[in-house]
Amino acid sequence: MTSTATPSADAPSLVGERYEVEVGPVAHGGHCVARHEGRVLFVRHALPGERVVAEVTEGTDRSRFLRADAVEVLQSSKDRVDAPCPFAGPGRCGGCDWQHATPGAQRKLKVQVLTEQLERLAGLTPAEAGWDGSVEPAPGDKVPAGQVPAWRTRVQFAVDRASGRVGLRRHRSHEVQPVDRCLIAAPGIEELGIEAREWPQIATVEAVAATGSSDRQVILTPVPGGRLPLVELDRPVSVARIDERELFHRVHGRTFVRERAAGRTWRVTGGGFWQIHPAAADTLVDAVLDGLAPRPGENALDLYCGVGLFAGALAERLGEQGAVLGIESDKQAVADARHNLAGLENIRIECDRVERLLPRTGITSTDLIVLDPPRSGAGRDTVRHLAGLGARRIAYVACDPAALARDLSFFRDSGYRPVSLRAFDLFPMTHHMECVAILEPAQKG
Repeated sequence: MTSTATPSADAPSLVGERYEVEVGPVAHGGHCVARHEGRVLFVRHALPGERVVAEVTEGTDRSRFLRADAVEVLQSSKDRVDAPCPFAGPGRCGGCDWQHATPGAQRKLKVQVLTEQLERLAGLTPAEAGWDGSVEPAPGDKVPAGQVPAWRTRVQFAVDRASGRVGLRRHRSHEVQPVDRCLIAAPGIEELGIEAREWPQIATVEAVAATGSSDRQVILTPVPGGRLPLVELDRPVSVARIDERELFHRVHGRTFVRERAAGRTWRVTGGGFWQIHPAAADTLVDAVLDGLAPRPGENALDLYCGVGLFAGALAERLGEQGAVLGIESDKQAVADARHNLAGLENIRIECDRVERLLPRTGITSTDLIVLDPPRSGAGRDTVRHLAGLGARRIAYVACDPAALARDLSFFRDSGYRPVSLRAFDLFPMTHHMECVAILEPAQKG
């Protein structure tokens, strides 16, 4: 269940009001559903089945629904634990949604969300989607309740203007929660010592710790008119800045980090897109290859291809007689993909939006398709075009279950059905997950 508040400017605010409520099912977005006098509340820091005191954080007496935090737990769930992070909780850091739930309970909540999205938006039961109803933990993330896996290899810290110290944004807010440590940050992030120093005239500090190499990068965004400080951190690091036009500039060191996955080294420049869990790239590549079962000599499309991760893995399976076309709209990512895959002659990478370039290619058929669209999904028109290419299998990599479910319904309307679906808990402590759906033409069933 997704939600957007619709308050009226002239209606009395209910922010700060407290209601005792019974907490209902989990909803997409890191909160649970409760009701008070017929009105829906989306409550954070609660768990299904609990009785809590919910304090309104957004909404008026004319809002269709309210947002709230559980500020007191009157009857707790058996899945509740004390949040390991001292900065988690009502009014604090908005980065984690489920610090107060056991790891197993977090995955069960994600199962419930994905199940609800599939049924509501795609009309599919888990069995009809080819899903076994589980959310798989990432390798190395099986930690006891009360502990937190340190998995996040890219963290964007916000800077408190008054103190110059870094922190993380509060939920749905520009306010900064100062932190001296982020528990979910990978060791390569924490060893830089970013939280221990001041960052005057800086708006954000993005830290990157590459997987499989010692590369570390810090990307600074100054406040308007601000000057860069002299960066002296606890480990060698490349430094870059983002200007007012959101353009990337090298200050010193490399402009890129080197990531290791799928048996290759990948150049990723300027904070470009790369999966932030250290096990994510290999996990997703394995799921895509297992699902597509590529055969030598086949042709494939890799759409929204980024720096070429799936294209490279496919090209090696398809061999010299096969071919892969990758399409990506970000110019720097395309440059990185061409660099990363320069040794593979059966790959071509083009720079443009998928929905604009694909119809212009003249391609009328292909054997395989992999698409990893942005959080909003591929959309009806792109799905319809892809279905018209007659691929024997399509791998859809999704970071948002609602967008995945909507696009699966579009694929069904265009003659494709899911034959398998896997979900991965690659964002522990948050409501996010990654899914890989494999689709085939419906007549095969």
